[in-house]
Amino acid sequence: MKLPPLISVPLSWLYGMVVHIRHKLFDLKILRSEEFDIPVVCIGNLTVGGTGKTPVAELLIERFSEHYRVGVLSRGYRRRTKGFVLSTPTSSARTIGDEPRQMKLKYPSVPVAVCEKRAEGIRLLRKAHPEIELIILDDAFQHRYVEPWVNILLMDYNNPVYRDRLLPWGRLRDTRNQIHRANFVLVTKCPDDLNPLDMRIVINSLGLFPYQSLYFTRMRQGEITPLFADRAVGKVREGDPVIAMSGIANPVPLLENLRKRFDVVAELTFDDHHTYRLSDMRRLEALFAAYPDAVVLTTEKDAVKLTNRKKVPEAVQQRLYYVPIHVSFVADSESEFLRQLELYVRTNQKYSLLHPE
Repeated sequence: MKLPPLISVPLSWLYGMVVHIRHKLFDLKILRSEEFDIPVVCIGNLTVGGTGKTPVAELLIERFSEHYRVGVLSRGYRRRTKGFVLSTPTSSARTIGDEPRQMKLKYPSVPVAVCEKRAEGIRLLRKAHPEIELIILDDAFQHRYVEPWVNILLMDYNNPVYRDRLLPWGRLRDTRNQIHRANFVLVTKCPDDLNPLDMRIVINSLGLFPYQSLYFTRMRQGEITPLFADRAVGKVREGDPVIAMSGIANPVPLLENLRKRFDVVAELTFDDHHTYRLSDMRRLEALFAAYPDAVVLTTEKDAVKLTNRKKVPEAVQQRLYYVPIHVSFVADSESEFLRQLELYVRTNQKYSLLHPE
């Protein structure tokens, strides 16, 4: 429930004071950031809700795995466990969180761990896997107890930080001036009709420093994939009737894209990081009765919470598909972004500069 301005504005001001004081304590070295002797690449944002961190993290896993032994550390949002947990291919979303589970299932050979205390998590992850040469730190821009080698900040084009306010008045969980700590800023979820004038408005509004690089990206849907391939009724084709189901922060772009490609006969929309229950399966079975030719399309993030065959009715297993999402760079700038990022990791080695032998 959104609070009225009479309450949210003063609370937002108080929250901003606390955030400002915390950053000042880190800037003055009263609170200490820990540095590590291997590259730590941090992906984060300034707002609550989805900006596309997981597709970006997956891009980096694929790229860096070509040259480094990569490990991933996340907080594991909405998990039922505490402390450090090293994932396995059988770890559930309740144990490690839905997004870390998605990455572990997609990249089973990559060590993926979760821990609220990121510095401790890095130490424990390296102890468990001493072969790790680079760590991708997911959703940790505000977690200043770790000093990353590279900070990648994401901003949703449709919810720009320069038009937002601090919680609970707005969606910002950090102050806008913290953008200066980012080495790279990725503007995500850009529209297909983005033009140079739109890009110039964003560039001018952000006011980045010369040392910061800015890239514009879109989220692209991949090939529709059955969650239970051995039970699937067949291939889903464009124009087919579908039931759109999601539990993500902002389902609007997903739904808009599905409506362009399919006949969306029903929608089930849940809160972000929703835990699916038997009642949800019953709702799906009722919709199948109303739309006997329809299949269910959900997100990859939702699909990882529905892999337990014992809890998913057979009728749902046969008609449950997910839509993979990947990040696409505007103007074919992906190779330049990755080249810059790899160069930064390889040559701008903060640890060796600050701690020469």
